[in-house]
Amino acid sequence: MRKKATLPQPFEQARSPEVKKLLKVTDVAEILGVSKVKVYDLLKNGLPSVKIDGARRVQPEKLQAWIERHSA
Repeated sequence: MRKKATLPQPFEQARSPEVKKLLKVTDVAEILGVSKVKVYDLLKNGLPSVKIDGARRVQPEKLQAWIERHSA
């Protein structure tokens, strides 16, 4: 019988209690009601994102904060 794998203690403490799915450019475009081209323009001009193997992803909470900062 195999022993159940456990994470090292420091890793368990560093882990966020809730990991949210990253948004694709198409998801962001749908949320904002703009085209994918416009989202890429926003990414070039300060919309926070992470790059994973060449693909841009946006954290939902960072998008929400960005929207709040840029609302009139």
